Amino acid sequence: MTKRKTGTLACVLGDMDLVRPLGLAGVRCAVVGPSGGATAHSRFTERPIPWEGGCDDALVDRLLRFGAAQPDKPVLYMEEDAQLLMVSRHRDRLAAVFRFALADGDLVETLVDKGRFQSLAERLKLPVPRTRRLRPLPGSEAPELDLRYPVIVKPLTRRPPWDEIEGLGKAIRLEGPEELRALWPRLIPVGIDLLAQELIPGPETRIESHHVYIDDAGTVAGEFTGRKIRTYPVDYGHSTALTITDIDGEGADVAALGREIAARIGLTGVAKFDFKRDPDGRLHLLEINPRFNLWHHLGAVAGVNLPAIVHADLTGRPRPAPAKARPGACWCHISKDRLAARDSGIPTARWLAWVARCEAKAITPDDPMPFLRPKLDRLLARFPGGARPPRLAKP
Repeated sequence: MTKRKTGTLACVLGDMDLVRPLGLAGVRCAVVGPSGGATAHSRFTERPIPWEGGCDDALVDRLLRFGAAQPDKPVLYMEEDAQLLMVSRHRDRLAAVFRFALADGDLVETLVDKGRFQSLAERLKLPVPRTRRLRPLPGSEAPELDLRYPVIVKPLTRRPPWDEIEGLGKAIRLEGPEELRALWPRLIPVGIDLLAQELIPGPETRIESHHVYIDDAGTVAGEFTGRKIRTYPVDYGHSTALTITDIDGEGADVAALGREIAARIGLTGVAKFDFKRDPDGRLHLLEINPRFNLWHHLGAVAGVNLPAIVHADLTGRPRPAPAKARPGACWCHISKDRLAARDSGIPTARWLAWVARCEAKAITPDDPMPFLRPKLDRLLARFPGGARPPRLAKP
């Protein structure tokens, strides 16, 4: 059930999986994004803030103008690494007109950059896979790595050159040094530093995560655990289907390790700890993301709404009642998960039945316009002068 909208605005740099949990909690949303984007048409978006893209400084200026015009400081939310870094690097200016829950600036930089994160993890003896840095410079040759193959190669930070070459994949698996030597000439034109990391055996479904909000006093104000169901592509792809795990059962060691690591690195704010469980049951830390993410939609549906808890804390309102997320609740990205299910050999009828039971989806009957409106706009754009297609014209 959606609560009545009230109180301080949330200013969202993100998609429907961040807008929806706020809207379900009754938080009024101003959403930054393209004028024709999905979030602009959601019933949870009270104020679209058109932004077609540009440099960070221009977006910061746009945000400062918006925030200064509000009677009460909005709460600022960000969902992607680029947005997180922008807000963190301009936090002093933005704090004049916004409220936000954010980790220490140096820690943010360290966690986003995989090279710096690896150095921190090794210094604190965190349970991370062994890693080496790669610098594919012009004229260079592939190094001999003192790692156990297979390894995966991935960028220090996600950048367009990597995405353009490798499509949707986050990493490349290499079975031996000869494959690294064969790949090396393709890496040189990418022009960015990379990491080679020992592979933890097992499919993507063995990736489990701890999601937590730690307040300024260092207290865990809300948390839940989850596991990937499917990704697209199937290997090293983006999440398309997720499920909540039992924080007192199969997710107990995930949550305990996440809390321990958060305390050791001095983290406050919102974070996601990604682990992979090896065949012996040991958890290996893959990354820490100190920002909001698509999991928060599922967490809210399952009973733990971290964005709403943050909003309550920053605006001085009572927190939602303490709760544990319901195990088994699921989220999916329908269009991409259809492809992931197909590539995983799941029959269409069985997948459709699962989607029908899936509790968290961006496309929902109670908020259909984020899906329908962009399609209708594209249809109308085919007709000159903005005329409606004949079948939609009035008689």
